[in-house]
Amino acid sequence: MKVLGLESSCDETGIALFDTDSGQMWQRLYSQIEKHREFGGVVPELASRDHVVKAALLIREILDEFGPVEEIDAIAYTRGPGLMGALMVGASLARGLGWSLQVPVLGVHHMEGHLLAPMLTDDIPEFPFVALLVSGGHTMLVEATALGSYRILGETLDDAVGEAFDKTAKLLGLPYPGGPELAALADQTADSRFTFPRPMTNRPGLDFSFSGLKTYALYTVQQNSPLDETTRAEIAFAFQRAVVETLRIKCDRALTETGISRLVVAGGVGANMCLRQVLSKLAKDRGGRVYYPPPEYCTDNGAMIAYAGAMRLLAGQRDEAVFDVLPRWSIEALPEVSG
Repeated sequence: MKVLGLESSCDETGIALFDTDSGQMWQRLYSQIEKHREFGGVVPELASRDHVVKAALLIREILDEFGPVEEIDAIAYTRGPGLMGALMVGASLARGLGWSLQVPVLGVHHMEGHLLAPMLTDDIPEFPFVALLVSGGHTMLVEATALGSYRILGETLDDAVGEAFDKTAKLLGLPYPGGPELAALADQTADSRFTFPRPMTNRPGLDFSFSGLKTYALYTVQQNSPLDETTRAEIAFAFQRAVVETLRIKCDRALTETGISRLVVAGGVGANMCLRQVLSKLAKDRGGRVYYPPPEYCTDNGAMIAYAGAMRLLAGQRDEAVFDVLPRWSIEALPEVSG
């Protein structure tokens, strides 16, 4: 089966074609970072317009490399969660193309795409596993026992990790998106005079909260302004260390509570090397395994949507031929499928 995947939930247009028989993946990705950078964040209307401009062009590029459009057997698109306008662009294109080709069209949950992204490697995690999903406005721990069988163990009560990174980076005068910039700044020092709190780690539970950590960073910046380069690097170092340690503590608890030894880490923040080092050590110390997607599959991309859609299609799932998107959609609401 050859499945075309369309990702348009936010500010990246991702198109991919996945051949389930050969395992081959053709993909294209267009990032809108430069378009949104001057605003310091994503402007939903601009994101939607850019998807309209780029999506069909990227599909054409893939087909020029792959072959006739008539050889596509099914289409998967991001149904949600995400920005309403951006989701509607992908859904409209998928439904229209599916109607034209008379092939099945399946709406995919964006976070399930991230959760399954580590399977786009040769080292595939087996169910059950605990997944730390740190993508965009999402930070959650999920127990995954089968395809579509997900239980949220904990999630953020306010800011997600990625949002906290971006907002703290902005305080330090770093350009958007701030996460990678802050991580690079933190790498410029090996220690810090500052100690940031580890939010919600001194109480039971697996929920997260990062708004207070962001506020602590604000006060630290204000109290030490004007900032020299050493101070900026030390604040970045302390902030990143606090975030990573908080995630480590929560992952450790989740693995203990579930009795599961496999940990999956996915989403844009999953590319953070400091986080990968700490969680890899955690898994090793526990006698378990940790799995990550390749770096190119950490951020939003069409490959994860094509793959997730293909797995559900092969298991027999089909959607009604109706147009809809779900800007808010719990991963626990997904149907479990066998196969």
